[in-house]
Amino acid sequence: MAFAKLQKVLISDSLDPCCRDILQAGGIQVLEKPGLSKEELLVEIADCDGLIVRSATKVTADVLEAAERLQVVGRAGTGVDNVDVEAATRKGVLVMNTPAGNSLSAAELTCGMILCLARQIPQAAASMKEGKWDRKKYMGMELSGKTLGVLGLGRIGREVATRMQAFGMKVRSGVWGGAEDRAGHSRLLNDSTFAKCRRGVQVVNCARGGIVDEGALLRALRSGQCGGAALDVFTQEPPKDRDLVNHPNVICCPHLGASTREAQSRCGKEIAVQMVDMATGKGLAGLVNGQALSKAFAPQTKPWIALAKALGMVLRATAKQAQGSVQVHTLGTPLKDAASYLAPAVVSGVLAGGRQREVTLVNALLLAQEAGLKVTDTHDDTAPEPHSTAGLLQVALPGTPHRAVGTVQGSTPVLWELNGATFKQPAPLSGPVLIYRAKASEPSTLPVLTGLLGKAGIQLQSYHSSGAVAGEQWSVAGLSAPLLDLAELKPRVAEVFQLHL
Repeated sequence: MAFAKLQKVLISDSLDPCCRDILQAGGIQVLEKPGLSKEELLVEIADCDGLIVRSATKVTADVLEAAERLQVVGRAGTGVDNVDVEAATRKGVLVMNTPAGNSLSAAELTCGMILCLARQIPQAAASMKEGKWDRKKYMGMELSGKTLGVLGLGRIGREVATRMQAFGMKVRSGVWGGAEDRAGHSRLLNDSTFAKCRRGVQVVNCARGGIVDEGALLRALRSGQCGGAALDVFTQEPPKDRDLVNHPNVICCPHLGASTREAQSRCGKEIAVQMVDMATGKGLAGLVNGQALSKAFAPQTKPWIALAKALGMVLRATAKQAQGSVQVHTLGTPLKDAASYLAPAVVSGVLAGGRQREVTLVNALLLAQEAGLKVTDTHDDTAPEPHSTAGLLQVALPGTPHRAVGTVQGSTPVLWELNGATFKQPAPLSGPVLIYRAKASEPSTLPVLTGLLGKAGIQLQSYHSSGAVAGEQWSVAGLSAPLLDLAELKPRVAEVFQLHL
């Protein structure tokens, strides 16, 4: 599954030249324009399929709306605070980052901040530059034997813990409020949490602005409850309120966590490789949204995703509407964890052709929620014969007779059952397909259809019929092209519809 439309990528922030070189080597046109104003960005993004940013460019909802061809936003770094991920998801735009690219640089800065706090190195250096020699004023403390609490032991947290253990520190880790690795305006460190800390506690924040309640931190510093703080990030950057920055027990940097040559080169390289892999169908990595789409690149899951979307389209066509709820039921151990990507695929089929914008695996569940469509998924390890080896997918509208059941044979999605009628041989679901329901006692329907196809110069590539239910049966005809005029067929059938699968 390659993204053939990923032809032109805009790099709107300063990045290592290797990013541009890798993209161009992958056959992608690159437009490098760092430092654009928002108005200029709205113009430049209009005909771009991809956008790569660091932290300066703000990818807001109106920027996404102006980018009619946009397929993916790549963040060369970890945090995506500058990207409106929900707006991107709604539009079906992938957001990816490089979570490992700057981990070492951010960890090393954090360790440096800890050392600076313990020994007041920045203050002592500034004093020296003022011509002073204040040995007694800058009395520090040893780190050995002290306890370091790491809030969120993710990639960076683990690197910090490893390095500070080498200093003899006792490392304690935890997730405060279940927020490990979450982008943060959660104020996890606030008046209440500071009150629970040992008096004189020192705080380091090199993660995200907003994790620390800056007002609470300033109050704790003034009261002595907090003995010092080292900050690389702020709720507002650059900070307009200078009280915290100017406090004598605060050392701070202008968001330098990823500002090393090595990190910038690594992040630029990683995001470029990820985009080239996406464009060529090799795979997806670093996804912030649309995780279901990553499964679409695996050879063994591609036909199942195609089946799920096809069953969703068949279900919508038979039910004539997409309201209420949709139930996705997988059977068989091969599909035990498949609902994560099959449910969005089913929904993309159910919503296809509706009033919504293009429905993809990225935005399907969000659009379903906004359309008032409840999606549930269940699983059973046991699938009936002869499907125990491959598995079976059932899609239904609860409370109605509408249900479509299918499986994959080889690499071909096939329809096994429709509204309770089982096919004598499973019907392939690919390409142009004509599906109709007619009386089982009406033998002339197929000759009429073949006559219409002959007149239109269309080939009948496959034909499958179901067993009779209440005197009627379903038929699925695979065509070489859609049949434009169904007028002669409609009087002979109870219902008929065409799909391009």
